[in-house]
Amino acid sequence: MAKSCPASRHLSRALKAGRAAAIRERVRRKEADVAFQRLRPRAGLGTITDSAGHILYAKEDATKGKFAFTTEDYDMFEACFESKLPVGTGRMPDQLVILDMKHGVEAKNYEEIAKVEKLKPLEVELRRLEDLSESIVNDFAYMKKREEEMRDTNESTNTRVLYFSIFSMCCLIGLATWQVFYLRRFFKAKKLIE
Repeated sequence: MAKSCPASRHLSRALKAGRAAAIRERVRRKEADVAFQRLRPRAGLGTITDSAGHILYAKEDATKGKFAFTTEDYDMFEACFESKLPVGTGRMPDQLVILDMKHGVEAKNYEEIAKVEKLKPLEVELRRLEDLSESIVNDFAYMKKREEEMRDTNESTNTRVLYFSIFSMCCLIGLATWQVFYLRRFFKAKKLIE
C-alpha cells in the first residue's frame, strides 16, 4: 500500500505468528514524522527504512516504541513489523500491531514547547495555529509546483504527439503517392491503361 497520507493516521493490523507486514508512506521535504508503535500481546521486530534501504529505526523484541525524524527530501518510507512468535507450537493468538503516524504540525509536541519557552495556553494555541497556517501555505506552494510540473509534462507530451501525428500523415501521404505512381507504371507496362 503506497499513498500520500493526511497529517495524522492510526493503523492497526492483526499479525499471525511468523508473518510480517509493511506500510509505505510518502513524506515531503523538511517535514517531521513521528511514529508510535505498540505490539500486543507479545514481542516482535519493528523497522523503518527509507527508499535507499537505510535503516532509520530498528527494535528487536518491541512491545512499544516511539521514533521521530525530519526528512531532507521528498522520500518514501517503509515501516515493517514482523511477528517473532514461534510457529508450530500450537494455536498462537494473532499479534495486534498499532501504528500512529503523524506528520508536520501534528508531530510537534506543543506541551514541551510551552514548558521550554514558558508560554501561556493562549500563546501555545497561537503558535499551533501559526504553524498550521504555515503548513497550509507550504502545501499550497507544493501543490502549485506539482501542478506546474504536470502542466509542463502535459504540454510536452501534447507537442510530441502533434509532431508524431504530422510525421505519420506525411509518411501516409508519401506512401499513397508512391503507390499511385507505382500502380500507374505497372498498369502501363501491362498495357491495361494508356
